[in-house]
Amino acid sequence: MATTLLLNASYEPMKVISWQRAITLVFLGKVEVVEAYDDEIRSVSASLPMPSVVRLRRYARQDRRVKFSRTNVYRRDNYACQYCGVQPGAAELTLDHVVPRAHGGRTEWTNIVACCARCNTRKADRTPDQAKMALPRLPERPAFMPAVTPAEARHETWREYLSVA
Repeated sequence: MATTLLLNASYEPMKVISWQRAITLVFLGKVEVVEAYDDEIRSVSASLPMPSVVRLRRYARQDRRVKFSRTNVYRRDNYACQYCGVQPGAAELTLDHVVPRAHGGRTEWTNIVACCARCNTRKADRTPDQAKMALPRLPERPAFMPAVTPAEARHETWREYLSVA
């Protein structure tokens, strides 16, 4: 399924949307197509290039606070286990409470880390000190997280807009 990178009017990446949503925004006049895939979208009376990158015609203010979510914790921790450093892939990662909930730990940025299933089982219902497992750095709330990182680029046309200056 093809997806489309949505850029703000300032060419800043905002998020990834479906190509169907991108076409709707084109017809509503809210975006312009910046890059297109080789495929075409055809109807009885028209043929359009499938949008790869679209840009809003008007600037949209964004909330810069990073929402707490499983995906954002994985992104903050670079999709790697924070105990052993292995990058098993998002399907094999879990979330671990540094201070277990049974010991009063809360589900928040400063108490959650990405963890492989093996380390999570080994740590069990203990603190890292009790389990003799060291954290290389303490978890913290990120001040900023890009909407889409260069590693998440799904098409070569996206790379130019995701590059870090």
